[in-house]
Amino acid sequence: MSWRIRQKLLAGLTLVVCCLGVLFAGTLWGLCSYRGTMKSMDSKLTELRSAQEVQDAIAQLAALAESEHGVTYTELARRIAQVRTLLQEYRAQLEQSVRRGRDPDDGQDERDVAGAVEEILHQLEERSLKSLPATMSATGGEVSPLEPRTIQILRRLRQLAPELREVIHTDLSRRIQSARQDYRVSLIAVSLATTLAVLLLLALSWLAYRWIMAPIRELHEKVMQLAQGNFDSHIAVQSQDEMRDLAEAFNHMIDRLQEIYRDLARQVNERSRQLVRSERLAGLGFLAAGVAHEINNPLASIAFCSEALEHRIAELFADKPEAPDLASIRQYLAMIQQEAFRCKKITEKLLEFSRVGEKHRELTDLAQLTQSVLEIVEHMPHHKGKVLRLEVRQRPRVLANAHEIKSVILNLVVNGLESMDPGGELTITLDIQDDWAVMTFRDTGCGMTPEVLEHIFEPFYTRSRTGKGTGLGLSISHHIISQHGGEIEAHSDGPNRGSTFIVRLPLRASKPVPEVSVSGKAA
Repeated sequence: MSWRIRQKLLAGLTLVVCCLGVLFAGTLWGLCSYRGTMKSMDSKLTELRSAQEVQDAIAQLAALAESEHGVTYTELARRIAQVRTLLQEYRAQLEQSVRRGRDPDDGQDERDVAGAVEEILHQLEERSLKSLPATMSATGGEVSPLEPRTIQILRRLRQLAPELREVIHTDLSRRIQSARQDYRVSLIAVSLATTLAVLLLLALSWLAYRWIMAPIRELHEKVMQLAQGNFDSHIAVQSQDEMRDLAEAFNHMIDRLQEIYRDLARQVNERSRQLVRSERLAGLGFLAAGVAHEINNPLASIAFCSEALEHRIAELFADKPEAPDLASIRQYLAMIQQEAFRCKKITEKLLEFSRVGEKHRELTDLAQLTQSVLEIVEHMPHHKGKVLRLEVRQRPRVLANAHEIKSVILNLVVNGLESMDPGGELTITLDIQDDWAVMTFRDTGCGMTPEVLEHIFEPFYTRSRTGKGTGLGLSISHHIISQHGGEIEAHSDGPNRGSTFIVRLPLRASKPVPEVSVSGKAA
């Protein structure tokens, strides 16, 4: 079972609190025992003073037994009454101590001794009253020495008087012994609790450093390395707690930063190439207009002259159809006308390239536009034996120049068909991703090398299998998409592994219509 840091700290704090509780309980126990002992001693000392007074009064009473002179009844009764009064005061003090819980045996021993004294006093009074007529006058005059029985009672009372103080001393000793025992228990509990609390605090401090401070220090070092551009710094935490979660989150962040950094580097490289390409295209646009204008007239003259020459030769050799050089002459004239018209198409491309710019735009249904292109391509020779598939996942509508976008789609479709052998398949997918209309052209053709991918959108760069391309189609398509605020990308896994072109156009003031349809045509 893996414990989280909060659970570990909570368990440690619980143990510390328990130790503090034991420490507090032990201290409180010792203080309460000390307080109880002091109160008991205070009460017992008060009892002891009262018992001493009772003992002194008994001693004065018992001293009559040793008197050599006569004793009056009044003196005897007075001293008995004095002893009884002091004894009652002691009893009241004893009951007060018992009521406050300050007597170990609830005053039972003291009551026994006081009861014995009361009994002896009662016997003494009865004996004195019985001997009154014979020994004492009615006026309380002098009497003869006390009779032996009375003396014996007085002596027994004298012997009993110290026992009251001894009982109180015994209670005091017992209470002090109990206090000493409580003190030992309290001292042991406080010492153990203090030692354990200190050890727990030291252990928790060390564990807190190991669980929290050390990983945080390592995290700080890794963050500093990350700030210096080192994206290879990872944290390894073996625990199964929050610090491991934090380390995993940090490692995940580093991995994401590495991916973002690589993606940014790729985007910067791509934007740099696009910037260079755009500058080249801008310069080429000005050059193309002038070159096309200057070349068109000579090319037209060459084509017209070769055509006129062909008619003239046909007239001259009308009566000599079997002339030996006639076939070669006609072949050369046909080649001149063919190449002249081919050059004328190149100049038308240059003029088209130079005229690319902001034109009238309207809300255009890309699915309908693509379908119209496929209907045109059906009748082209490149389509024979190949499969064209259109998948409309969502029907995007964009604000664009339909003619220009149609030329882009046509160019990509034709390029895909030319790159495939019979039996190949070209799939066109229409979808919406975030705020973009996405057209994907995926073929199973000859594919492209990384070098071709790097220069694919540059003017006059072509690696067509037929060798008939001018290298301007993709450049013009890239320029059209860029002017529409979109993006065009080319991907390939390598030669003979097909190619993918992705066109993204912004959805400006357009509302996509969700639709999923699949249509396929095979020649």
